Amino acid sequence: MPVRFMVNGSPVELSLDPRTTLLDALREHLHLTGTKKGCDHGQCGACTVIVNGARINACLSLALQHEGDIVTTIEGLGTPEALHPMQAAFVAHDAYQCGYCTPGQICSAVAVLDEIASDIPSHVQSDLSRAAEATPDELRERMSGNICRCGAYSNLAEAMAAVAGGGR
Repeated sequence: MPVRFMVNGSPVELSLDPRTTLLDALREHLHLTGTKKGCDHGQCGACTVIVNGARINACLSLALQHEGDIVTTIEGLGTPEALHPMQAAFVAHDAYQCGYCTPGQICSAVAVLDEIASDIPSHVQSDLSRAAEATPDELRERMSGNICRCGAYSNLAEAMAAVAGGGR
């Protein structure tokens, strides 16, 4: 079946088996291998991408569901010559170990800060009448769907806090 969407700012048209996940469309059909296949059950977050400004697990979503959507992968955030601020912060704060989960972590972190900036509440926000803040607890809660088996969580939180505060 045909599907059309924007991927990293470029229009894409594919003909896919209806059972093809967004993850497999990105990796196998578009050769965007930065998005990783971890658990293939939506539990680890390695496949996190940004669709229409929201983070999703690409392994749980069929590609055909994204007709007309705007998809951003790690490849669309920055380049080696011009890193996205979150990518630069991950490097500066050693917020990665083996690097396998890092693309999903970075996509999720970018979307988390956008959620907070848009006043989208989370489960740890005690007062929904106040705007969300990028506190360590808030950042940790919102990132809880991304697992790092190497345990780089403290550095990841520092990187996110640096970007949230405008620093590097």
